[in-house]
Amino acid sequence: MRIYDLKADSLTGESVSLEKYKGKVLLIVNTASKCGFTPQYRGLQDIYVTYKERGLEILGFPCNQFGAQEPGSDPEIAEFCNINYGVTFPVFKKVAVKGHDAHPLFKFLTAEAPGVLGTKTIKWNFTKFLVDREGKVISRHAPAAKPSELAEEIEKLL
Repeated sequence: MRIYDLKADSLTGESVSLEKYKGKVLLIVNTASKCGFTPQYRGLQDIYVTYKERGLEILGFPCNQFGAQEPGSDPEIAEFCNINYGVTFPVFKKVAVKGHDAHPLFKFLTAEAPGVLGTKTIKWNFTKFLVDREGKVISRHAPAAKPSELAEEIEKLL
């Protein structure tokens, strides 16, 4: 399986093939609006504005599996991201990122880039995966890693 074989639903319910992002560097993040890391939306938006023209896409995937920190509906999530952080990068429908019901994208990402000690599960909101222009998962970053800390790695992939 390749990342480009997968699909995800946008916040408006449109099915989006990840093939759409072929040839782009991807930063894929599981997000939440009521988390201590939520202010990272601002950092993600800053990185997006800085690198979008050079081929970076950030894909946000809200998830309510960690402390019920994403309780909102899809329209509420869209409004929250826009009003509070001016998010212009794609944000998708709320998904599960761990367990039996995990979205196929996150099953793929965690298999390709296991966490500490080889664990395949995501431990918290704002875990970040960096994917190169060919669709290869390059790295996984812990929730505490600020988006700005990924700038050097992103630059190399662009």
